[in-house]
Amino acid sequence: MGAKRKLSRGDEKEMVKTPSADLVKAKKSRISSKKSKTCAEEGLVENDTVFVQLLKASGVTLKAGEKQNELAVDQVVFQKKLYQAFRKHPRFPNVIQEFVDGLESHIEDRDKFRNCLLPCGHSCDEEISNLVNPYHESLIKLLLGIEILQPAVINMLFEKLPEFLYDSVGSDGINLPRLIINQFKWLERIVDSKDLTSKIMQLLSIAPTEIQHDIITSLPEILEDSQHNDIARELNLLLQQNTQLTVPILDTLSSLNLNEGLLSEVRQSVMATLSAVELEDLPVIIKFILHVVTPVDVLEVISNLRKKLDLESCTLSERVQASQNKLKSRSTGTSLNRSSTVQDCITLLLDVIKSAVRFQKTISEAWIKVIDFIVLLILYTTNINNSKKQVERVLRNKIRMGYVTDQLLQNAFRNYSLVLREYFPSIMSLAQTLLRSADQSAISFGSLMHKHTFAAFDSYCQQEVVAALVTHVCSGYTAEVDMSLDVLMDLVSLHPTTVALYAVFVKGILDYMENLNPQQIRKVFCILSRLAFNKGHEGSHIQDDMYIVIRKQLSSSILTYKRIGIIGAVMIVGSMAMKSKPEREPSQKMHLSSEVYKQATALLELVRSCSEQSPEAAALYYDELASLVHKGSLDQQVMDWIGHTVLDDFQEDYVVDLTPTVEGHHLMPVKALYNLDEEDSLEGIVVNLLPLMSRDSLNKEAAKNMGQRLVSPVCLAPFFRLLRLCMEKQHNGNLEQIDALLGSPLYLTDLEVTEKLESLSKQEKEFLCSLLFFAINWFREIVNAFCKQQDPEMKGKVLTRLQNITWLQAVLVKCLAATPGYIPPLANFDSEALEGVPAVNTAIPTKKGKKGGKKGASDSSKNSSADSSQMEEHQEGEQTEASKTQTEKDSPRSEESGKSTISLHSYRAHLRELTLEVFTVLHCGLLTRSVLDTEMHTKATEVVQLGPVELVFLLDDLFQKLEHILLSSAKKVTFLKAKGGRTLGFSQLHQRSAQEVAYSTIQLLNPLCNHMENMHNYFQALLAENHGVVDALGIDLKEYHVMSSCYQLLLQILNILFAWNGFCQHENRKLLKSALGILDGRLKEGDLELTLDELVSQSFHYLLNFRSSVPSCTSALGLTQLLIVIAEKSSVQEYRGKIASLAKGFLCQTWIQPVGEREKGNRYNDTLQSLLCIYLEHTNDVLKAIEEISGIAVPELVNAAKEGNSSTFQTLTRQTFLVFFRVMMDKLEKTVRNIPAGKPSDFSEVQTEQLLLWNLAVRDFHILVNLVKVFDSRPVLSICLKYGRLFMETFLKMGMPLLDCCFKKHWEDVQSLLKTLQLSTRQLHHMCGHSKINQDMGLTTHVPLLKKTLELFVYRVKAMLTLNNCQEAFWLGNLKNRDLQGEEILSQVSQRSETDDEQGSQLHTEAAEEQEDREDNEDNETGEDNEESEEDST
Repeated sequence: MGAKRKLSRGDEKEMVKTPSADLVKAKKSRISSKKSKTCAEEGLVENDTVFVQLLKASGVTLKAGEKQNELAVDQVVFQKKLYQAFRKHPRFPNVIQEFVDGLESHIEDRDKFRNCLLPCGHSCDEEISNLVNPYHESLIKLLLGIEILQPAVINMLFEKLPEFLYDSVGSDGINLPRLIINQFKWLERIVDSKDLTSKIMQLLSIAPTEIQHDIITSLPEILEDSQHNDIARELNLLLQQNTQLTVPILDTLSSLNLNEGLLSEVRQSVMATLSAVELEDLPVIIKFILHVVTPVDVLEVISNLRKKLDLESCTLSERVQASQNKLKSRSTGTSLNRSSTVQDCITLLLDVIKSAVRFQKTISEAWIKVIDFIVLLILYTTNINNSKKQVERVLRNKIRMGYVTDQLLQNAFRNYSLVLREYFPSIMSLAQTLLRSADQSAISFGSLMHKHTFAAFDSYCQQEVVAALVTHVCSGYTAEVDMSLDVLMDLVSLHPTTVALYAVFVKGILDYMENLNPQQIRKVFCILSRLAFNKGHEGSHIQDDMYIVIRKQLSSSILTYKRIGIIGAVMIVGSMAMKSKPEREPSQKMHLSSEVYKQATALLELVRSCSEQSPEAAALYYDELASLVHKGSLDQQVMDWIGHTVLDDFQEDYVVDLTPTVEGHHLMPVKALYNLDEEDSLEGIVVNLLPLMSRDSLNKEAAKNMGQRLVSPVCLAPFFRLLRLCMEKQHNGNLEQIDALLGSPLYLTDLEVTEKLESLSKQEKEFLCSLLFFAINWFREIVNAFCKQQDPEMKGKVLTRLQNITWLQAVLVKCLAATPGYIPPLANFDSEALEGVPAVNTAIPTKKGKKGGKKGASDSSKNSSADSSQMEEHQEGEQTEASKTQTEKDSPRSEESGKSTISLHSYRAHLRELTLEVFTVLHCGLLTRSVLDTEMHTKATEVVQLGPVELVFLLDDLFQKLEHILLSSAKKVTFLKAKGGRTLGFSQLHQRSAQEVAYSTIQLLNPLCNHMENMHNYFQALLAENHGVVDALGIDLKEYHVMSSCYQLLLQILNILFAWNGFCQHENRKLLKSALGILDGRLKEGDLELTLDELVSQSFHYLLNFRSSVPSCTSALGLTQLLIVIAEKSSVQEYRGKIASLAKGFLCQTWIQPVGEREKGNRYNDTLQSLLCIYLEHTNDVLKAIEEISGIAVPELVNAAKEGNSSTFQTLTRQTFLVFFRVMMDKLEKTVRNIPAGKPSDFSEVQTEQLLLWNLAVRDFHILVNLVKVFDSRPVLSICLKYGRLFMETFLKMGMPLLDCCFKKHWEDVQSLLKTLQLSTRQLHHMCGHSKINQDMGLTTHVPLLKKTLELFVYRVKAMLTLNNCQEAFWLGNLKNRDLQGEEILSQVSQRSETDDEQGSQLHTEAAEEQEDREDNEDNETGEDNEESEEDST
């Protein structure tokens, strides 16, 4: 024999099909259809055995060595000849065994055995073109195709196979076990399939893993369908024993035809092995699970799958990490290659899920219900069945509920950035959609998606992220612009160098600046400045463009464009002159270079010179520069330059020496008022306000023409703010250098003139109003400046200034009411000039009071240098007005008096903003202030206290701020053009985050609780003194209303604070616990660390103690809402009953005003409606509560006097009945909507309970509907028609299926229910007739739908009777039209058959009733007694 040819392992597969070069030549000869030129005769196997002779006679020539066995005839011809040779042989059937013995002897040689397993070649003289099949099978395969030989050959092969299990690959590189297994594939018929299956499983039990792998993967091509289930069970057992065979077993099982039960069993086994498989096997396993899942089990399977894979956090479980470690230990490559391997495996896994989602609808729906972030991206990418919208909706809900967290997103991008890169378009689309969401948590998540995408992906993706954000900024929609700028700001802060590469995109925003508001302009210039002045030379081109834009805007005469230039220039200075932060040597001071210092100061000088001709522009410059100074990031050299310039200019422009007389011509007499320092002395300084106003109005045009710098009172407050902030920064918060301004007087006019406003000209009245605005704004900035000073004397002066503010605001309100059409001077300059102009032609009622004062009269007169007696007269006259405006909403008398007043809330743009630091004044208790005589000796000691009016002023301002900043984040974000007026007056507040505002408010909780306890004690003492009578003689009405306003504002502030949706975020949980801990500390002192639920419990009980002292229904609602908000912070449900009991107590209480009248009015009705809704929503049994009100309280009201009330629910009067009726009908309909629809499969106890609920609901409905006979006003009828239809529709949908199931078992209860409902539907029909006869369009709109519902009810009852074999109990009749009282409508008697042809059934109880019911039959009537008799006969 010739030498054996060696094959490499890589040629193994090829060897199966082309084992030798001769076969290649033979194939070539087949293609060319020519005879082979050479015939190799060497290597023939010749002997006289039956095996060799029969094969030779049938057309097979055996070869030895590397030569192929040759087949001279077609395969089918060979098998037929050999079969006939066996049948005709004289020793048949013994010859078969002889043949097999010869075969066994022949294959003892490995080379000969290999040749028998390899395809046969063609003989030299064979005409290939005449063959039916030019490709020949192996000799063994041909012999297995002969049925009489098959069992013996199979036995021989299985006996031979173990010889090669551990020596499978010979020197020729051919795997003999694999060749042997291949012989069993695709046999046309298996004689004994069970025996073959048994032999295969026996072989599997002893074979090594590699051979097991080959056997298992070949099973689908070997076995018949009848054996699939048996072999699947065996494989399932093997799978549980050896997880290394997981992949081949699953491949095989996927190809077998198995029943659903077995598939489910196998799937469960596979799911159990997930904790042991390696990462690289996961794609195959997941593919099998998703391939065999059924629609019934898909949701459960997906849920279990995501738990096993831990996809909730986008990280695989610990077993996968272990698998990754194995990969690392086996790998010889770098760590980068190992990471790529892991990423590739995960990519394959996600491709499997994507394929399943794309082609199996049930799987995509299940993944949407059981959501994971990466799978969401797959669903969003495939968009099967319009899944994009579903994905967006589900993701928003999951984010809102906290299931998809920021940490999850961070882990996904950190661990699987290569995987997520494939889904970049979907990530961007989803992120931009979330950025436009109405929910703040979704917006935050969308922002994080942008940031992580920028940080994790390549430069192309980073460029797309920046370009998308810039596109949003230029869209023009306020909310979208704000969110995109915030994201850009964060990117610049986190990745300044990287973002600088794409600065050309950001620079394009400069062309759209006129569409942005001031806060957005600040952000844009802040972003560009950071990029332009970043270390390096990348930003030089941005600097040039910014300088060009700013110079162009500053030189404009239009204030809008000048404003852009001012803001941009100040922001550039902030970045250019930013204080350096030494990294290694903190003691070493880092200074600006002289060049940068010159550039910064030159730019500030340019802004100053360009704005000095416009007071509004100059005031904006001062405010912007003050905000920059307040941040504390400016270099000390620049700070010194600003401070020196500001101090000199302010003293020169606005402060003069106090003199007895003021020279010059002024529109009104000049008088120095509000001097707190030296009451009888004329020495000192004074703020030159009124003369400056006169000079400004007279010489404005002349100064402009001469190019001189204008000194306007408009700049007074902004300039002082800049001055005091510079002093604070330079002297570490000490304001001693300017503390004289705290007590210095102002040049005003004698305010006695406000008593005779009608005698003043329009110019004088407008001048007086402007003077008051400037004075108030000056005092507001004074309070802002000195509120944090710790000196007791300064604290006392600050409180006095607060009194001055409240009293002047009361005077201002009176002047504004007498000056229609007046436009005040702006005090907030970062908005359009006309944005903040209120509608002043007509006075409007005040909503929240913050003017006037009880203490303001005496204190202001004492601290003023004017005649004290005159001041007392003015203040005494204004106190009533001030108190009225503060508490007007609590006093119905103010509505009846007809005296409208002005609300200063609409003038927010014209009043300087109070800072959050001002509210530290709430900490103040009793303070003493020393008054010095002319010889600097203490003359007297005065007690200065924060009075109720000043407290209302501060609380109202705090409430407005919290409502704006904390509630605005919870309100729906609109992408319509926003009105500028909404943010006016909150510029400084917007520079703080919601978290910072919440933290500052929490620091005020102790003083707020102190004040609320003082209010509680005040009203408790008031009731005790007057023996529980609120309207007793001697009560100070003004003080009562102010204290009531304080109480209400305190409750509202606490409500807004604890209702802030930021507490739902994990990072703010500690902040929430600190707030609740303060409330808990009001009850008891302790250092124990309490859980959140314990803190909620203690806080709830602390606030519940205030229920006995609330002075008004509005305050009662505020307390109830506050308790609800507190209870929502805990997962315990025990508070529902307490809240319901509290609300019920308030509803049962009489709310009497101090004037002796009940509370009334629309606001009171709205408050009452909210309380009743809270009661019914939190009570344990809504139906019982409705029955109590409608069945007990309302009859008490009917029997009471005309102005009387119910003795049980004392808030129920004839004026408030409509409120109670509407809420009860609404809650009744919503309650029955939540009763589950009856099912025949329900247990009897469940059906009985549901039937009982429907009986109670129908009884309540009957009581409510029949109240129309007593309270027949149009609103009551409208409510009854509307909710009556809704109730009947719900009964048809949810109640009738229950009656279908319960009729046979509970026919008496069903009969009672339908009888009660009959009375209600009859009354509804009467209301329809009443609406028609009165031709009331508002009522008749409800009639058609109600009629249709009543008709449907008739046929539905008939269907129920037919279903229960009681159809004879149903009959139809005509129904007369009647009015509300049941009287027949005579005008329609003759047209009865043409009008509403109503149908019903008749109750046959007595003969007398039969005739009456025939005349007065109802749509929804059933023959109940006939039903009973039918049931009996059945």
